[in-house]
Amino acid sequence: MNTVSGSIVTCAHSIRSLISAWLPLQTEPLQASVWRVLATGVLVGSLVMPSFAASLISERDYLDYQLPKPLQDKCAKRDNCPTIEVQYLQSNHAWINDVVNARIDALVVNSKPSESGTRVVKTPDDVKAALDEFVASQFAEVPADSVFVYSLMVTPEYLGHVNDFELFEIHSYVFTGGAHGMPYSEYLIFDQQTKKPIQLADMLQPNKKSRFEALAYSAYKEWVKTVDEDVASYEKSWPFTLSDNITLTDQGIDIRYQHYSIGPYAYGMPVLSIPYSQLQGVIKPQFLPARLSNK
Repeated sequence: MNTVSGSIVTCAHSIRSLISAWLPLQTEPLQASVWRVLATGVLVGSLVMPSFAASLISERDYLDYQLPKPLQDKCAKRDNCPTIEVQYLQSNHAWINDVVNARIDALVVNSKPSESGTRVVKTPDDVKAALDEFVASQFAEVPADSVFVYSLMVTPEYLGHVNDFELFEIHSYVFTGGAHGMPYSEYLIFDQQTKKPIQLADMLQPNKKSRFEALAYSAYKEWVKTVDEDVASYEKSWPFTLSDNITLTDQGIDIRYQHYSIGPYAYGMPVLSIPYSQLQGVIKPQFLPARLSNK
């Protein structure tokens, strides 16, 4: 395989373990053919889930997608086609799959800003059309002799479960030129009892949002101390805001922030943590560990 850009190398390295898991008994020629598919910039599939229950279905399901012939010809001629890696959740919980994969579709069709605002996915054809547009945009916006290639990655990750709640995270990465790409991360919580996704508002006890926000603000100040000596000065440039992008852990609640929300790009996507010991009386008992919910 001819490596056509650093971004393809990065994308290839990031899924090396997935390909290894998929082809443990295959011969080298078959593996090489998979890498050639990756080099063309089109790899669209589903996540192999780690097992969290004996009955979990774990498989890979590839989207039936091909670039239009004119775009294939441009890819072959320029040898720097955009890299695309879209993975879908495939588990034995269809209702969870539906919610997670709908969010993945939404991220794909909104991978590039549009003057018309956020796009709504109505049919699977909307996703394929968005991928076509994404590839075509590089050929329209990037000079033919450029070494840059556009990149689009969206993938779900199973984080485990706390009590009756199944926890996932969707990662995405988009690069369309500039100094760097833009990563994104979104937590999802599912209640196995009610078969519904859970939001922060569902977790809070009545009239406790201000208390939760105060706890999050304290966690923010502790995080700032890890990147700046002067909290007050830092806060003038990057003030605290409450994010509802939250998940449960074995220790408490984590709050995820995107790039530029409470810090410069170089600081990544900060996570603020609030321990369960501070959340008694703030969140509902079913979201607390058994050792605390009965107190």
